[in-house]
Amino acid sequence: MDKPTRRSLFALLAAGYGAMGQGVVSRVVQPQRRGKPSGLPFLAKFTDIAKQAGLLEPCTYGGLETKQYLLETIGCGVAFVDYDNDGWLDIFLLNGTLLEGSNASNRLYKNNRDGTFLDVTEEAGLKRTGWASAVCAGDYNNDGWDDLFITYWGQNVLYRNNGPNAKGVVTFTDVTAQAGLVDKQRRWGAGCTFVDYDRDGRLDLFVSNYVDFDPEKVPRPGQNSFCNWKGIPVNCGPRGLPPGYHSLYHNNGDGTFSDVSERSGIAKARGSYGMTAVAADFDNDGWPDIYVACDSTSSFLFRNNHDGTFTETGLERGVALNEDGMEQAGMGVGVGDFDLDGHLDIFKTHFADDANILYRNDGKGMFEDVTARSGVAVETRYVNWGAGIVDLDNDGLPDLFYVTGNVYPEIEAKLPAYPFKTPRVLFRNLGGGKMEEIFDLAGPGIGAAHSSRGCAFGDFDNDGDIDILILNLHEPPSLLRNDLGGSHRWLKVKLEGVKSNRSAIGGRVTAHYGGRRQVQEVLSQSSFYSVNDFRLHFGLGTAAEADLDIRWPNGATETLRKVAANQLVTIREGSGIVKATPLPQKKG
Repeated sequence: MDKPTRRSLFALLAAGYGAMGQGVVSRVVQPQRRGKPSGLPFLAKFTDIAKQAGLLEPCTYGGLETKQYLLETIGCGVAFVDYDNDGWLDIFLLNGTLLEGSNASNRLYKNNRDGTFLDVTEEAGLKRTGWASAVCAGDYNNDGWDDLFITYWGQNVLYRNNGPNAKGVVTFTDVTAQAGLVDKQRRWGAGCTFVDYDRDGRLDLFVSNYVDFDPEKVPRPGQNSFCNWKGIPVNCGPRGLPPGYHSLYHNNGDGTFSDVSERSGIAKARGSYGMTAVAADFDNDGWPDIYVACDSTSSFLFRNNHDGTFTETGLERGVALNEDGMEQAGMGVGVGDFDLDGHLDIFKTHFADDANILYRNDGKGMFEDVTARSGVAVETRYVNWGAGIVDLDNDGLPDLFYVTGNVYPEIEAKLPAYPFKTPRVLFRNLGGGKMEEIFDLAGPGIGAAHSSRGCAFGDFDNDGDIDILILNLHEPPSLLRNDLGGSHRWLKVKLEGVKSNRSAIGGRVTAHYGGRRQVQEVLSQSSFYSVNDFRLHFGLGTAAEADLDIRWPNGATETLRKVAANQLVTIREGSGIVKATPLPQKKG
């Protein structure tokens, strides 16, 4: 008999754990003991200004007091996207519906540049009802205007950004059918990401799918072992339901896409419930890979083979399971360089009674679970969703942020320790690979309780710090304005592709500042089903300048020296800095 491999042993462990019958994986682990607080100040303060900003429409997603089906629980994403190319981030919010139907729609809000937003959904052509899941952004036709792809339970939608019409209004057109992206069957589209996987200068499209969901066939709450949580009848799944399969579409360069799921090897990966999808170069070979957080099953890492094919390597690379070889309820994904070693790490969020997981990248695409060592394992109370590895106080050390919210509103009355609405969570980076959870230091926007799902990170008011947009179920969204004090410096980098895709998705910037090194990439999707500001933001601490190493999506490289802090620089492929814009400075 052949000697069992590490992969086969982990697979057996995971299969055995799954046989226990819980609809959602939850390991019921005890939180790590908290250390003594550092006592260091945290200068970022977050205030929810959504109401005064004009973001008033709630997200409707299934029943309010009870949820009969898994479909009602998942929720959807958000986007910070400059759809009209005016240099100011606009807001796109997905929406759901009710089992009996509703008029709820996705919403597009134009940034008025004064801290307020205007609802332009109808004039932009983006009004639509249904069970929306994820949004990803990218200029798939290289015309200079970022397009939107939205996944649904039902039929996914590709919106082409037409740019301004004769009246100067930027509009979108549903081009799903003419692009060849209509599914012949009903599927539950989940995560999505534009990615130039073959480096031909055109954005291709990856779509993960969650479960094969048919409300006529799904058991009712409490009907079997997959429909109970802590002895309380709840909606069924995902375990006990057939998993979806995942798709890759090649951009033909004429406005159409071809399904290459089989030819590329993507279709070989089966048996997991796919959620958030992130395309980035995780093994530093110059080609984009695809990571998919999977719910209650092994997560996937599709390694790019440089020939139009992928190999699923999540187990071998250490990002499919936790360090104990157990599956987790993977939902959201943050990507960034938390330890400043020049490699992209992964932060993945999970269900209650489990710790979110922090994977450290060794630079060759092999990952180590450093959750306990970093201090992240002190928090296990919540169901966790959108997340980011982002520098919120501009000290040059990327922090961890994530949003939370339960999926079972009916259990709170019987189990008060598991409320439906829960706070946001922030871990400040202490350096040396250590994180510290902070509470009242970060302002009222952090402790506020909601049942949140997607979140996006970006500087909506162009004042040199990172703000946060959050989707809340059955409530209007939250817009957390960062009122950052102190004198920490920063640098924003906007990449424009020429030979590479125009959005520069997959473009990588390594910033060297104050003896530190940090890498970031332009991502089409991350967090939970959401889109962050395409402008890469580097906190610089006390450094007055930074050296930038740029690797474009097609593999070309260039270096810029002594780029001054406290400005937005636009870098065009092959031309260097074509625009430098000082933004208003913080007072403090």
